[in-house]
Amino acid sequence: MSLAQDIAILKQIPMLSDFQDDQLRLLAFSAESMDYHDGQRLFEEGERADGGLVITNGTVSLQKRGEDGFDEVERVGQGTLLGQTALLTESKRPCRADAVGTVSIIRIRRALFKRMIQEYPELAQRLFEQHSLKYRATIAALRPIGDKMAELEQLNAERRVRDDSKASE
Repeated sequence: MSLAQDIAILKQIPMLSDFQDDQLRLLAFSAESMDYHDGQRLFEEGERADGGLVITNGTVSLQKRGEDGFDEVERVGQGTLLGQTALLTESKRPCRADAVGTVSIIRIRRALFKRMIQEYPELAQRLFEQHSLKYRATIAALRPIGDKMAELEQLNAERRVRDDSKASE
C-alpha cells in the first residue's frame, strides 16, 4: 500500500481522526507494515500488547478462549484499530486474532505513539477528552445496574432482618 492510502485509512480511525495530515504521514512512515496469510496468528490472547494494529486490508477473526477451545466473537476489517488501549498503556491482549485470507496491517508501537503525543501536546489533550467522554458514557450506562444492585441489596438486608426475627421467636 502507498503512504497516501495508509494515511487515508489512519484518518478513518476515530482515535486518530483529529491528527493532521503531516502527523498521520509521520505516524504511517514510522510505523511498521506487515502482511499475514490465511490462518496466521496476529497475536495471542493474554500476551503483552506493545501497541496497536490497524488493519489496512483483509479480515481478522477475533477469538476468546471458551470451554471447548476458542470461539470467534467478531470479525473485523479494513480501518479497524486493534489494541487502542495498548497505544497508551501497558496491557494484555484480551483475545487472539487470526488472519482470514490475506491481511495487511500497520503496527504502531506504544513508544512511537507516545513520542507523537509528546511532540504534539494538543493531540494528547484531544485524546484525553475523547477518553473522558467514553468513560462518562460507560458510567452513565452502568448507573442503572448499580441502582438495581443497591435495590437488591436493600431487599436482601430486609429479608435477613425478617429471617432473624422469625428465628429468635
